[in-house]
Amino acid sequence: MTTHTVTLPSQLDLTIDETSPAGAARTVLVLHGGGGPFTVAPIAAHFASESHVLTPTHPGWNGTPRPEWIADVPALAAVYLQLLADRGLTDVLVIGSSLGGWIAARMAADDTEGRVGRIVIIDGAGIDVPGEPVVNFAELTPRQQAEHSWHDPDRFFVDPSTLPPERVAAQRANMQTMGALTARHGMADPELQARLGEVRIPALVLWGDSDRVFTPGYGRAYASALGNARFESVAEAGHLPQLEQPVHTFAAIDAFLDTLKA
Repeated sequence: MTTHTVTLPSQLDLTIDETSPAGAARTVLVLHGGGGPFTVAPIAAHFASESHVLTPTHPGWNGTPRPEWIADVPALAAVYLQLLADRGLTDVLVIGSSLGGWIAARMAADDTEGRVGRIVIIDGAGIDVPGEPVVNFAELTPRQQAEHSWHDPDRFFVDPSTLPPERVAAQRANMQTMGALTARHGMADPELQARLGEVRIPALVLWGDSDRVFTPGYGRAYASALGNARFESVAEAGHLPQLEQPVHTFAAIDAFLDTLKA
């Protein structure tokens, strides 16, 4: 894997982790959520031996620059469609976790050039589901955040008071960027919700059974709203099943992709 910075035609400098094995069968774009790139590192690693994998750091995360015009998720989706176009890539598998799932769905809705071939949304955001309210994560204490995010919070909870000040500052800055991107409409994109039925490419909506940030009911509604989606749950997993139950998560993704080969 190499980490490098590319400058897009919009003059945006984008930091990307990239693997490109010889004879790669496909390109996979992996999009992280609010927790940052480390939350999707296992996904990138799963595909790295056989696929060209692009894992960008969203502008504003981990100290990367975020121009003022990147003010919401549709702008981020446009950035990644531009990245694929700049590389001349089509039929790309886009996998997004949490905020990244929202970006993946928006990319699929906005794509007019066949850049996105299929999507996997893992505990994604971006819609408003009656009866399934979204938790205001920023208002929770660190312990409450862990209890909402993990099936086994005792295993994954990290007391912020035990962390170095620079790491705490970095996490706080990431959350400030998240807040800036969702300031206009919160965690729901009214344009996307109205257009999900137009997204006809194959989609897998994958959800942790114990997610209390976005409930499984929210995930089922997401799958139902898409034009060509299947819903799969991951037992004993919360908001980040790729970290809590990687074996079951990747088995579900691989099975989905295998059905598309038939």
